[in-house]
Amino acid sequence: MQFIAFLETRKIDKFTVITRQIIVDFLELESNQQKATSSIVRSVTSLRKFFQYLVEEGIIQNDPMELIDAPKKSEHLPEVLSTSEVEKLLNSPDTSKPLGIRNRAILELMYATGLRVSEVINIQLADLHLSLGLIQTIGKGQKERIVPIGDKAISWVEKYLNNIRPRLLKKQQSNFLFLNHHGRKLTRQGIWKNLKADVLRAGIEKNVTPHTLRHSFATHILENGADLRIVQELLGHSDISTTQIYTHLSKRRLAEIYGKYHPRA
Repeated sequence: MQFIAFLETRKIDKFTVITRQIIVDFLELESNQQKATSSIVRSVTSLRKFFQYLVEEGIIQNDPMELIDAPKKSEHLPEVLSTSEVEKLLNSPDTSKPLGIRNRAILELMYATGLRVSEVINIQLADLHLSLGLIQTIGKGQKERIVPIGDKAISWVEKYLNNIRPRLLKKQQSNFLFLNHHGRKLTRQGIWKNLKADVLRAGIEKNVTPHTLRHSFATHILENGADLRIVQELLGHSDISTTQIYTHLSKRRLAEIYGKYHPRA
């Protein structure tokens, strides 16, 4: 509809006279209106399908979209916390309260393992091998992987397991590790809501989501010398190109450090 409105301003009322240049002018207009690259990509996709339809219906002979390339989507690097911000976040739950201990255990576990929030809520007691420092999880595509977990996270998970979980469970039964105050499986929304409160308490102004801890986990171990293939394995990525975004994050961090501390930067 936007394209047709544009054609009307050019007094063009036949699809047969539309050329590649007319489409380029339309896309340039969208760009000048400061539309997001993703919006322009959608316009190109819509027009491509539309003109294919016109050719198939015999309304036009030649497809003017054949020589039009979609702009590359700009790469949005995920938000990452610094190590000091992670420390503040991990210390933010009120561990004098039962749910504070549970929330601390969740945050410690997420940062220690890089698990997705969907993987965290689905951890069952049988998946824990804390004496070995390992957790089993089922990721995307039903792929099982075994992830190491550090001593600090183990300590908080055990504290929750031994002291808090039985109180939440009451007389009910559940195989899931993390429970809400009704003794039922904790939801994604529950973790999200608790995290937002902890971020506020920690005084962190970044837009922090459960996935931010996963991004921070990957970036920090890469910055400390981990191999990209190991990070791929830990995160459960089927394609290493997905993991490579974290090398960009590490380089960005290096540039920030350089800019901050080099006297001639």
